[in-house]
Amino acid sequence: MCSVSSIKGVGIGFPEQKSFHSKGNYSLFGFNFLRFRRCERHAEKKFSSTVVRAAIAKPEIDFSDPYWKNKFKEDFENRFDLPHLRDVFDIKPMPTTFSLHNRGSQIVSGADLPEDRKNGYVNDDDRALLKVIKYSSPTSAGAECIDADCSWVEQWVHRAGPRKQIYFEPEKVNAGIVTCGGLCPGLNDVIRQIVFTLELYGVKKIIGIPFGYRGFFDQGLPEIPLSRNVVQNINLAGGSLLGVSRGGANVSEIVDSIQARGIDMLFILGGNGTHAGANAIHNECHKRKMKVSVVCVPKTIDNDILLMDKTFGFDTSVEEAQRAINSAYIEAHSAYHGIGLVKLMGRSSGFIAMHASLSSGQIDVCLIPEVPFKLDGPYGVLQHLEHLIETKGSAVVCVAEGAGQDMLEKSNATDASGNVVLGDIGVHIQQRIKRHFKEVGVPADVKYIDPTYMIRACRPNASDAILCTVLGQNAVHGAFAGYSGITVGICNTHYVYLPIPEVIASPRTVDPNSRMWHRCLTSTGQPDFM
Repeated sequence: MCSVSSIKGVGIGFPEQKSFHSKGNYSLFGFNFLRFRRCERHAEKKFSSTVVRAAIAKPEIDFSDPYWKNKFKEDFENRFDLPHLRDVFDIKPMPTTFSLHNRGSQIVSGADLPEDRKNGYVNDDDRALLKVIKYSSPTSAGAECIDADCSWVEQWVHRAGPRKQIYFEPEKVNAGIVTCGGLCPGLNDVIRQIVFTLELYGVKKIIGIPFGYRGFFDQGLPEIPLSRNVVQNINLAGGSLLGVSRGGANVSEIVDSIQARGIDMLFILGGNGTHAGANAIHNECHKRKMKVSVVCVPKTIDNDILLMDKTFGFDTSVEEAQRAINSAYIEAHSAYHGIGLVKLMGRSSGFIAMHASLSSGQIDVCLIPEVPFKLDGPYGVLQHLEHLIETKGSAVVCVAEGAGQDMLEKSNATDASGNVVLGDIGVHIQQRIKRHFKEVGVPADVKYIDPTYMIRACRPNASDAILCTVLGQNAVHGAFAGYSGITVGICNTHYVYLPIPEVIASPRTVDPNSRMWHRCLTSTGQPDFM
C-alpha cells in the first residue's frame, strides 16, 4: 500500500514496496527491489525501497539467469542516478567559483594567486559503496543478502563534494533555506554553513523562509535576509533561527511562492515527511520547467532515515539522554526498591533508546518498537523487574515512545505532519509497575522521567557540529553541481548524494537480528519478554 503525506493538495506517495519474484525457491534477506527494467531518467517513475531491517520476502529475480548480477547492478544504478537540471534544460556548465583560495583577508587585490589545489574537487564519476560487509551466510547476525548464497554485489552511490564545473551563475542566484518538522540539535549549524558556503561561491541574496513550509504561504511571515554577519554566532544556541512547524500547504502554492520570490536554490532541512514534501516540490518545479535546485539535509534525532550511518542531532540526543538515565539510576538506587523509568523519543525506530542504554551502562531493561514484549506472564517485563528487585534491590528501565503501542488504546488522531498520535507508553508502564508490585505485596518506589523536549532544544555536541558543518557545505556543492531532488548524508563514513525517493520508502528501524541490538541485550542482561 502507498501511504500519503500530510501536505495538503497533493498526494505525496511513499514508494510502494516491491520485490523480485524468483523462478526458484529462494529467500531474500534484507532487501526489496523493483523488477529489472530501465527507468526513464528522473521522470514520473516508481521507486523501490531498501529495507534496512532484515526481512524474508519472495524474490522476483531469476537467479538461474547467469547475468542476474549485471541486471541487478543496472537497475540499482538507474534508481540511484541523481536527478539533474540537464534532464530538463539544455544548459552548459561553467568553471566553478568555489576555491579554497577565496577566503577573506587572504585575497589581495591585483595579486596573482597560486594555482588551486589539484585535489580540491570531487569528480562527477566518484562513487562510494553503499554496503561494505560481505556476508557468507543469511544466518549471520544482521545479514542482508540478495540471494540464498549471499552473493556479493557492489552497490555504488554518488560521492558528495565540490565540482570543478557548476550550473548556476552565483551572482544571479537567489537561495532559500527552510527548516521543517520539530526541533533538533544542529539546525542552526546547518543553516550557518549553508550561508557561509553560498557566500564563498559568490551568492549575494540568501533568504530564510520562516516556520517551515508555512512560511511560503502565510502572508504574515516575512522572509528573513541571511548573511555571514546574521548567522555568525547562531550555532551557539539550540533551536532554529528560522523557526519550525509541522505540516504544510498545497505544493502548487509553495511552488507559486518559490516562483514569485525568484528562488533558484532551495535547501530544505527535515525528516521523512519533509523529504516527501521536498520531492513533490522538486517534481512540480520539474513539471513547470523551472530551473530550481531542491536539496535536502536529513534532520531527525530518531536516526530513522534509510541508507545513512546517522542523521544530525542523533549523537547529541543520545548524549543528553544520559542525564535523564543517570538521574533515574540515582533515584532508583537511592530508594528502597527503587525503579527508574525513562521514556525517550523514537516513534517507529528505537535507535536513541538502544544507543542510550548501551552508552549509559545503567539500564536493566530496554524496550523498543521493533521488538515486541509482554508486561505480564512468567516471561514478562514485570516478572523480570520483580526478579531485579529481589536480586539487585533496584532497576532502571528505558522505553522508546513508540514501543508497546499495541497495549494502548488506539487513536485515530494525527498531528500536523500526519503522524498518528501515540499513546503514552511511559505513563502506562509506570502505572502497571505500581499496580503489579502492590498486588504481589512488594513495596516499590517508581520514578518516571520524560526528557523529550529538553533533548530536542539542545545545541549539538562536537560530533554533531562537525556532521552539520559538512552536510551544510555539501548541500550547497550539490545544488551548484546542478542536482535537484536529492538529499545529502553520510554512508560508511563517506558523504554522499542520494535521490530523495530512495530514502523515504520507509523509516529506518533497528534490526532485532543486528549485532548492535545483540550488544544492547548483552549490556542489559534482559531476557526475551515473550
